[in-house]
Amino acid sequence: MTAVLERTARTTSAPRAAALGVLFAAVATVVWSGSFVTSRALHDSVPPVQQAFWRWLVALLVVAPFGARQAWRQRRTIRRHLGFVLLAALLGVSVYNTLVNQAGSTTPAANMGMIMAASPVLMAVIERLGGVRLGARRVGGLLVAGAGVVLLVGGGGAGFAAGDLWMVAAACCFGSYSALLRRRPAELGGTAFLFTTFLLGAALLLPAQGVSLAVQGGFTPTPGTVLPLLYVGVFSSAVAFFAWNRAIALVGPSRAGTVYYLQPVCVALLSWALLGETVSAAQALCMALILGGVMLGAAG
Repeated sequence: MTAVLERTARTTSAPRAAALGVLFAAVATVVWSGSFVTSRALHDSVPPVQQAFWRWLVALLVVAPFGARQAWRQRRTIRRHLGFVLLAALLGVSVYNTLVNQAGSTTPAANMGMIMAASPVLMAVIERLGGVRLGARRVGGLLVAGAGVVLLVGGGGAGFAAGDLWMVAAACCFGSYSALLRRRPAELGGTAFLFTTFLLGAALLLPAQGVSLAVQGGFTPTPGTVLPLLYVGVFSSAVAFFAWNRAIALVGPSRAGTVYYLQPVCVALLSWALLGETVSAAQALCMALILGGVMLGAAG
């Protein structure tokens, strides 16, 4: 009787966990879409490295009241897995966001979102190489959404710029980070992990921050610079990374990556509303394809 009840609990909780994981992935995706628009908006007022450094400093202050104590309690665990935590901080915090900010100097926000939509393919490939079987619906969703991205970039995009190469590198970096999250040690708490990666990521950016200040100078604090940095520090970093990490823990990188295909749609809409970047009919049709792939993959 006990075994039956346990099996029933598992079968009823699994769909809830899957739905919650998809919801967390959607929240992170929508919030991150705003950070691409912010990077583009700040490209002529705040240097890319300084955007990243202040973003993570703000995020660290936001997470510290919740994560610092847990990180201190788990300091032996963190020390034992320091290589893993350092790699996660380097990929997901220091390098990824700096590459995105660099791309925003020359690339329209809509293009940034389109190129970043390629990262779920890398997540699925890495996960498959790790021995994880992908369901037919999930593979189908990846293919349909991927076709929408290819058509979007090839048929109605704003044309490739130099910053697109930075975004390709950023997409590879984020895909690798997301696949790495699957291997997070079970004994390492989520809040402690978040705080530690933010701390190490900001520390790794310190040398580049110093060089940027010496070569490019600082920026003028105004509402137009401070408010966007607060947005990316609080929401795109603390909130979105917590949501994404939870999504990976609940549904894995491939399914969370399928939801991530929503990003070019969100970025295109936000860049149209806030930056005046236009969305063509061809882009709208491709976005519908991406949404269809998301729904198919999320149900798989």
